[in-house]
Amino acid sequence: MKLHNFSAGPSVLPREVMHQASEAVNELDNSKLSLIEISHRSKAFIDIMDEACERALILTGLKNKGYKALFLQGGASLQFLMVAYNLLQNKAGYLNTGTWSDKAIKEAKLFGEVVEISSSKDKNYNYIPKNYSIPLDLDYLHLTTNNTIFGTQYKSIPEINTPLIADMSSDIFSRNFDYSKFDLFYAGAQKNMGPAGTTLVIFKESILGKVSRTIPSMLNYQIQANKDSMFNTPPVFAVYTSMLNMRWIEAQGGINSIGKKNAAKAELIYGEIDRNSRFEGFAIHEDRSDMNATFNLTDPSLAQNFDELCQAAGISGIKGHRSVGGYRASMYNALPIESVEVLVECMQVLEKKY
Repeated sequence: MKLHNFSAGPSVLPREVMHQASEAVNELDNSKLSLIEISHRSKAFIDIMDEACERALILTGLKNKGYKALFLQGGASLQFLMVAYNLLQNKAGYLNTGTWSDKAIKEAKLFGEVVEISSSKDKNYNYIPKNYSIPLDLDYLHLTTNNTIFGTQYKSIPEINTPLIADMSSDIFSRNFDYSKFDLFYAGAQKNMGPAGTTLVIFKESILGKVSRTIPSMLNYQIQANKDSMFNTPPVFAVYTSMLNMRWIEAQGGINSIGKKNAAKAELIYGEIDRNSRFEGFAIHEDRSDMNATFNLTDPSLAQNFDELCQAAGISGIKGHRSVGGYRASMYNALPIESVEVLVECMQVLEKKY
């Protein structure tokens, strides 16, 4: 039996996706060749890439709306650099809600003036900043929709006239909202979409071509788009598995259905955190993430007891990030609610026994 995988990433994937991907590694569609042996220039893989890009646009409701989807390499960390390289001409604004937005700010400063519009660093990023004003002369505003480490999430998307950019690495395809509010967003696959190795980038095609600097080919969105994500050899396994995962999401009823299931999982774990005298949540209530629930013991001396209960129940990946401590339950799309029920039971046992 597989463990209950609460890892923040690389993360849990649907069993049927894992099975299909493993079959393809052995042999792709009766081709007598493995997925990882075929040429990335072959029709077989071009079809895979085309389907992956199309499904990403369909799931986000952006097909035929002037957007382009790419599967690139380097993770979200490279996107911190690429966004600024391609879009920052004079000044950009950033909302600082955690480690990853802080890293994005650092990279952007290499290319122009960066304004930290607002930050939740004063309380160790346990909330989403609100009531800030946005300068009118920004090239773009960048935010991180979900903060994996601290367990906070934007519940609504800011209404602004400035081009909006987002890192969606840990909540892509997890809930339904108007993706057309964004001019560009990106997501490392390994947290909620597929295995490590590829990064989905979706952008409005009209946003490019507005900076005067020369951009290296590998970091140039326009060149990558002109080559349909294949300027160089793409990560074939990661793209293929991400495509299978998007098929799975559609088979579950699409993002609306997935979002309801994720909300039910979040309601279950947060309900127990708030009820149980042995636990307390880290993020403030209104900004709690549906993807990553962060919480601590009210009595840290019980950590070993709780860890032993979780281990005996087959729970994996529950340890919190060092920035927060305590525990973190990452509840991505493929995590069944039954796994959350097992975790809740362990929490209840701890309270009753101690």
